Amino acid sequence: MSVTILAIESSCDETAASVCVDGKILSNYIANQTVHEKYGGVVPELASRAHLQNIVPVVDAALKQSGHLLSQLNAIAFTQAPGLIGSLLVGVQFAKSLALALDKPLIAVHHMQAHVLANLINESPPAFPFLCLTVSGGHTQIVLAKSPLDLTVIGETIDDAAGEAFDKTAKLLGLPYPGGPLVDKYAQQGNPLAFKFAEPQIPELNFSFSGLKTSVLYFLQKQTPEFIQANILDLCASVQYTIIQILMKKLKKAVQQTGVRNICIAGGVSANSGLRKALQEDGKKYGWNTFIPPFEYCTDNAGMIAITAYYKYLAGDFTTLDASPSARASW
Repeated sequence: MSVTILAIESSCDETAASVCVDGKILSNYIANQTVHEKYGGVVPELASRAHLQNIVPVVDAALKQSGHLLSQLNAIAFTQAPGLIGSLLVGVQFAKSLALALDKPLIAVHHMQAHVLANLINESPPAFPFLCLTVSGGHTQIVLAKSPLDLTVIGETIDDAAGEAFDKTAKLLGLPYPGGPLVDKYAQQGNPLAFKFAEPQIPELNFSFSGLKTSVLYFLQKQTPEFIQANILDLCASVQYTIIQILMKKLKKAVQQTGVRNICIAGGVSANSGLRKALQEDGKKYGWNTFIPPFEYCTDNAGMIAITAYYKYLAGDFTTLDASPSARASW
């Protein structure tokens, strides 16, 4: 008997739905929110209102794209944590209502675990165990995956995440929101060694990007607007190079400590061209087996929620109708 799951993702400013059959993603529909651009960041209240407007048409589009009906579903999955509480609430309540109406089981999914398991959507997925460098807007983690449901965080950020470092640097440079992709675009045309910025020395496998952000801030405060504009490509390249160096040094250390040589990346920042290139180059240099998710499964999406829910379904890991969203990131 086939297992057909409808998954809903609404943790931040993307409303997404996906249909998964026996671990294969048949649809992955996403509605982005442009309302936040003029504010330079996501406005939680506006995000939750947009989710309310988008949730029904997005789910309908995902079902049509997959060629499946509500009556064919075996379970409904949703992102429970972490995220903006108002945004999560829209997805959670919709999923609970749908599950109640259809008399189908519910599956709660942790957003960061789903980013890791997005690597299993690949045609040639990594074998277990594998290490995953998860780099998203609000989180930076190194995860040891021994099975789809046996995931352990062995290193994480203690303050700003890599994605925040990209976005905050972009704001300091006067680039529009979202700034991370623009930094990446400009970095490809600049000299990564033109300027040197601080690399915080954090023990073990943990990260900190607040020192880098401060280093960039102090440097830019000493420059004229004309200098920044004239050197924008080199500045972006140098900041991106520093962030990637911090990430890759910790990843190499994790490989040395665990002996695991199947290496993945995940999260929104895994779409960064510099990080993808660095992983591939280090993979060849050190003999790692490297895996990079397709772009559509890097940023927030429901496909990753669906694939995680599939393995939870097989394990009988369901939740109840009193499930509630949580903004906390703890597993």
